[in-house]
Amino acid sequence: MALKLYNTLTRKKAEFEPIDPKNVRMYVCGPTVYDYAHIGNARPVIVFDVLFRLLRYIFGSEHVTYVRNITDVDDKINARAARDFPDLPLNAAIRKVTEATEKQFHEDIAALGVLEPTFEPRATEYIRRDDGAESMVSLIETLVQRGNAYVAEDHVLFDVASMPDYGRLSNRSLDEMEAGARVEVAPYKKGPMDFVLWKPSKPGEPAWPSPCGIATPGRPGWHIECSAMAGALLGPVFDIHGGGIDLTFPHHENEIAQSRCAHGTRAMANVWMHNGFLQVEGEKMSKSLGNFVTINELLADGWPGEVLRLNMLRTHYRQPIDWTKKGLDESQKILAGWFALEGVTASLSGDVQGNVLDALEDDLNTPKAIAELHGFAAAKDVKSLGAALGLLGFDGTTLKKAEERAAESAQSLASTVGPLITARLDARKRKDFAESDRIRDELAKMGISLKDTKNKETGEIETTWEVAR
Repeated sequence: MALKLYNTLTRKKAEFEPIDPKNVRMYVCGPTVYDYAHIGNARPVIVFDVLFRLLRYIFGSEHVTYVRNITDVDDKINARAARDFPDLPLNAAIRKVTEATEKQFHEDIAALGVLEPTFEPRATEYIRRDDGAESMVSLIETLVQRGNAYVAEDHVLFDVASMPDYGRLSNRSLDEMEAGARVEVAPYKKGPMDFVLWKPSKPGEPAWPSPCGIATPGRPGWHIECSAMAGALLGPVFDIHGGGIDLTFPHHENEIAQSRCAHGTRAMANVWMHNGFLQVEGEKMSKSLGNFVTINELLADGWPGEVLRLNMLRTHYRQPIDWTKKGLDESQKILAGWFALEGVTASLSGDVQGNVLDALEDDLNTPKAIAELHGFAAAKDVKSLGAALGLLGFDGTTLKKAEERAAESAQSLASTVGPLITARLDARKRKDFAESDRIRDELAKMGISLKDTKNKETGEIETTWEVAR
């Protein structure tokens, strides 16, 4: 079976035909480094890591180029830096925020089993270039020269009306977008949908020499950053562009407009892929609801990174996913069961059996692929299971470490928990339920969850315990 991918641009699933099979190129929008990455941010990281692995398996690891950027210039970064380091000059504070956040991001996603991309450019490295590579400034100046952008009051804006098929990716007409848009009202705009390519920096903000002869130093708009990094590292037209569904409009729509108009091409990327939304326990994730969950928090709570990865892949990437504790528990049991089979060793270079490969080649149908793994486990086909686990990015490392930590923690707690459980059972026998409940509450405060069961032979109540998450 040939690889087929769903293309947001055409709204069809079609056979993937790379521009150059010896250099398959993919770009995925990476994080804005101002805070811990939340579990929703983990979804594209995991999804496109699976695609990266699959492309390497099909075309050869040396024939795939994967770029995932770091956005290190942004209003959110400026705000966080001013909040966290009010006594430092803003630029120094920004550097502290971005360096620490980027380091944490890399540590967190490494636990998820993702491969490093081929290139991971920082946006600030591509504002201006001395090596002749494409940059944000060179793209902006080209767009102005071609009549697709204009200078107004120290800003440079993209002239949306200059691109007749703007809106094709998000499947919206310009009239529809204008009617429903919540855009900045500025007297210097030619059209309400025109967006910023460059803007003047406020006092104290990061600033670079402006393009197009503008005297006031400034900084780039968000959308031009990805166009420049993708163009510099992958060329004017490449194979696959990925990201979350929330980026379809305006970010990806604007990327297409900038890149196509600057390069004079019919496309920026031939295939556009978007993963679906994520909610937590049936609700949209938000700090106000108290269900905002970061990768780091989940790892700190003892969930192995591979469990988070499997839990994500049990839902097809284009479908919305409901992130629940029940799902995590199920994923951990599944993964532990697979690696508990004697002789299972994940192989990154194993010969993957046809049904798993067929599932993944059908627009990354990971739920179907995982069903095949269940079949291998049931048949105790450890060779096929190991090869499939390797392709999907599992090696058992984080699971084993978590199990070792849990065993060590249980051993150290047993000397404290055991006597309390005995005392509670004695209180129950005396029908001193107030004391029994008091002990249960004391254990709960220690993070211990109890489970009472009746012994079928003796009729006695027996209690087991575990560290609650």
